[in-house]
Amino acid sequence: MDVASLADLLHETAQHHDTYEKLAPAHDWWDWYAAYMHARQQGNSSEQASEAAGRYMYDVKHVAVPSDK
Repeated sequence: MDVASLADLLHETAQHHDTYEKLAPAHDWWDWYAAYMHARQQGNSSEQASEAAGRYMYDVKHVAVPSDK
């Protein structure tokens, strides 16, 4: 991946992380970013990647977003 494409993906990731960040308890942002970026690089849509990152955070990092949000 070239630098411009990586920068675009990082920007997209930051935008999608904002929604998760507002709902989730304290967590390491780079864990969510890595899961999101991995999913996007595997061909998933941004929505699918957000879901995959959320699942990763819950299943692996034990960070649960409140269900009433």
